[in-house]
Amino acid sequence: MLTVTQDNFEKEVMQSDVPVFLDFWAPWCGFCVKLGPTVEELEQEYGDKYKFGKVNVDENPALAAKFGIMSIPVTMVVENGDLRSKVMGAYPKDELVKQHNL
Repeated sequence: MLTVTQDNFEKEVMQSDVPVFLDFWAPWCGFCVKLGPTVEELEQEYGDKYKFGKVNVDENPALAAKFGIMSIPVTMVVENGDLRSKVMGAYPKDELVKQHNL
């Protein structure tokens, strides 16, 4: 899984030729840690259609602010430089597939 930072965000996300599934998280966030394996499963299943990345909000506060993230975990899909979907909370895989229309 790609580590997305302020330095590579433009290239890896905004200029990506495939949709990008982002997981905004922090190591101290219990729900974020719990969600991690679910996102890894999604990457295994949908990695041929989507790029998957993690954004540590503590290390990249400007990215969290850019998307109005006030609480974590948050997952989102960015496609062609536009926010396609945004979900706050640690949901089961099936719910994330439905909410993000994967």
